[in-house]
Amino acid sequence: MSTQFPFLSDHSNLNEVRYQKADTMREIGISPYPPHFTPTHLAQQIVDNPDDFLEKEDVVVTLMGRAMTVRRMGKAAFFHLTDRSGRIQVHINKKEVSEEGFRAYKEFLDTGDIVGVTGPVFRTKTGEITVMARELSLLTKSTRPLPEKWHGLTDKETRYRQRYADLIANPEVYKTFRMRSRIVGAMRRWLDEEDFLEVETPMMQPLYGGASARPFVTHHNTLDMDLYLRIAPELYLKRLVVGGMHRIYEINRNFRNEGISLQHNPEFTMLELYAAGWNCSDMMDFVERLLTETLRAALGKTTFDYDGKSIEFGNLPWPRLSILEALRKYAHVTLDWDMSIDEVQAAADGLHVPDGINSGVDAIIHLFEENCEAHLVQPTYITEFPKAVSPLAKAKDDDPNVTDRFELYICGMELANGFSELNDPAEQYARFAEQVERKKAGDEEAVGEIDEDYVRALEYGMPPTAGLGVGIDRFVMVATGNPSIRDVILFPLMRSKSTSVDASAGDTE
Repeated sequence: MSTQFPFLSDHSNLNEVRYQKADTMREIGISPYPPHFTPTHLAQQIVDNPDDFLEKEDVVVTLMGRAMTVRRMGKAAFFHLTDRSGRIQVHINKKEVSEEGFRAYKEFLDTGDIVGVTGPVFRTKTGEITVMARELSLLTKSTRPLPEKWHGLTDKETRYRQRYADLIANPEVYKTFRMRSRIVGAMRRWLDEEDFLEVETPMMQPLYGGASARPFVTHHNTLDMDLYLRIAPELYLKRLVVGGMHRIYEINRNFRNEGISLQHNPEFTMLELYAAGWNCSDMMDFVERLLTETLRAALGKTTFDYDGKSIEFGNLPWPRLSILEALRKYAHVTLDWDMSIDEVQAAADGLHVPDGINSGVDAIIHLFEENCEAHLVQPTYITEFPKAVSPLAKAKDDDPNVTDRFELYICGMELANGFSELNDPAEQYARFAEQVERKKAGDEEAVGEIDEDYVRALEYGMPPTAGLGVGIDRFVMVATGNPSIRDVILFPLMRSKSTSVDASAGDTE
């Protein structure tokens, strides 16, 4: 069949030439997209163990990958074949390759095509490990040329929108996502060994809760009801604790209808877990082991370079500071949770509290975020958050103004959040009611409806429990040295192309 051209809006003459090659192949009875090919080895396996393959005529390898940097020299050519493991050089010589293979190279092969190669391994005069092609098969005709500078696709918007091209062009990107997979896998294995049970909870919920955030709203047509994409799985996971699942975790997506920045994507991955019998302090001890052992198992180290700084996970225990202690240390201001907004502004002379903040508690939280977070480079716990911003956390016995809660900061980013869980149903109902009032007063992130079913679950009795949430994307950012959350999410959310903005400039909201 002859391809009608063009059919995509950005097609050019270069696309047309490649489609014509595919059509020519069909005309002479060669499929440009054969259905099956079985490689015997990976490129990196050969490069890392050359003595197992070199100069051994009885050892023949078969590889499948993308042809890159095709250098033609008449009756011979060199190119690099890249597969999921790495890359290796391939040599094509008319005297060595089959007639069909040489024709595939001479008439149809372009940079970017996916090929199969079979032949022995040798070392060139320059010392490069190379496969001498005895057979060359074109397995997928690439009808779109790689980006002009395929060896260094740098335009960030293009990279995020066309991750497939980014992965082809930038080996470091593939490495990042392979590391991400190893990190998540190691975390799962470690949790399983610690006797935690992995579970799944609803993504669509009739009531949202478990965090302070604006939700995405959808509608179920058959049931004729609005639903929310979950902002957190917390309330469902704790229902399971009530039911007797005393050590559980979930690694999955959360959705928050908020700004986009270097550290924020509306769709992101969280680890959330619960352990009955534990308190906040137990959970902090556990987090240190969880993150450190995950990194050792996945990457073989606990020290990482991020934003020009050396980050050490292995210096245990990590420091613990209350919010008020952090403000005294880094902002040189002494505050108290009982202060009114006017008292906070007076005590924090010289530190800016923006208009629209109407309570002393909210002002203190703002001052901490603006003046302390950037100083929290090495792993540091911030503790003792007020009840007003911690509606699901248990209050401290010795100070009812604050909760038994922590946030873990690394590189100025909040990486984890945990607390002793509130399990008094009457107090939980009152806290929910306070959130409803905050919502009525204009707090868009407060929960606007009381989850009576969750309170009902607590009435059956939830044992003393500690909970934890870890931002997987930010954890991977630090471990891989990537400054933007978009660099560790395969398909980050983007504006429509006509109105796109580069999130590297900061929050869009």
